[in-house]
Amino acid sequence: MTAGDSGLHVEPVPRLVGHLAVPGDKSISHRAVLIGAICDGETRISGFGRSADTEATIAAVRALGVEVYEHGEETLRVFGKGMTGLSSPGRAIDCANAGTLVRLISGMLAGQAGETFELTGDASLSRRPMERVAEPLRRMGARIETTEGHLPLRIEGRGLNGIDYVLPVASAQVKSAILLAGLYADGSTTVVEPAPTRDHTERLLQAAGASVTVHPTSATVRPPARLSLGEVEVPGDFSSAAPFVVAATLVPGSELHIHGVNLNARRTGLLVILERMGASVNVYNRRPIGGEPGGDLEVHSAPLVGTTVGAKEVPLAIDELPLFALAAACARGQSVLRGAEELRAKETDRIEATVDALRAMGVRARGTDDGLVVTGVPTRIRGGRISSRGDHRLAMLGAVAGLASRDGVRIDDADAVGVSFPGFFEMLDQLRRTSAVVEDDRR
Repeated sequence: MTAGDSGLHVEPVPRLVGHLAVPGDKSISHRAVLIGAICDGETRISGFGRSADTEATIAAVRALGVEVYEHGEETLRVFGKGMTGLSSPGRAIDCANAGTLVRLISGMLAGQAGETFELTGDASLSRRPMERVAEPLRRMGARIETTEGHLPLRIEGRGLNGIDYVLPVASAQVKSAILLAGLYADGSTTVVEPAPTRDHTERLLQAAGASVTVHPTSATVRPPARLSLGEVEVPGDFSSAAPFVVAATLVPGSELHIHGVNLNARRTGLLVILERMGASVNVYNRRPIGGEPGGDLEVHSAPLVGTTVGAKEVPLAIDELPLFALAAACARGQSVLRGAEELRAKETDRIEATVDALRAMGVRARGTDDGLVVTGVPTRIRGGRISSRGDHRLAMLGAVAGLASRDGVRIDDADAVGVSFPGFFEMLDQLRRTSAVVEDDRR
């Protein structure tokens, strides 16, 4: 890889061989800090996934009066203030680019009676829709105002009432916000999903002692007297492992082992899709990691065929769908993604951005209202130059494409990876060096 004023250039590799472990799961790291903030006593978090987004969560709870001690990169001690102990800092809380943070913390703050809070974010977060979380919280009795449906968000904490709410769009963030508000509500609060989404909030609330009942497409919470988490071990982030899984699948002759990964079935939809396409991904050494299913992955390169991904699969692979599109570009035949309009409300319009990136690299792709269509060719893609548009998922897509291309890929604004995986390019470079040593030994 070479960096310069004209972007970061990721060159192709003959194969990828080696072992690696990715940082802790970002989604769980957010939730552990937030829930730890309203627990009684200390919550010790190991394997914390450090990124710009999770740093924003630490800063947010500190602004609310919570003490957080950091021991190295991966260990935190959060000294909770109890369920009703959060206090307004008297200034806006900056959520930076963290969509998970702003939506989940809204549910918690809605129940802090007598306190008023304001939430802001960067330009990207400020474009994302906030009424989807404000509207159900208002049904619970919350006083919450958006700015024409966006940030800044103003919340006046007060007593809440439990509700039964059917999500119009499958969203783990909105579900989690309602369940967290339900901790403060009279009666029970139930969220019904059109399709299952990640369930890390439910798992952590159960671990903290809350009464949470989970069904395949619904979750119900009842207000507890107190919460206490104690120890939280964060498994490796599947979304951070996914670029390496796809890279090893696409680069001929590859054999890659990724250790200690979160394998929660509500996060690993990409593995199901890749298996259907013909990928060779084996799971071994299965074990629980911090209350989540975990294990190690062994990935070998394999020829792929096109497939169709429908609406029910989208929530289980929402962050990895750009990588699916890249895999489809190197597969035989046509691949179709449907029911993924939610991608248009991410850090950028990920449908448009993904299609533009693929086209810039010589791939036949077009967007639809709710997805995309890719006509793949089972060979290395040409390569070219793309813009991440400030979206970490697009920057990682460009890097994987560079490894699997003929000519390499130049990525503008590659630093966007820092939002979720600051050490991504360093890990990629180390893997490249390891693979080169193995290649030399084989000659």
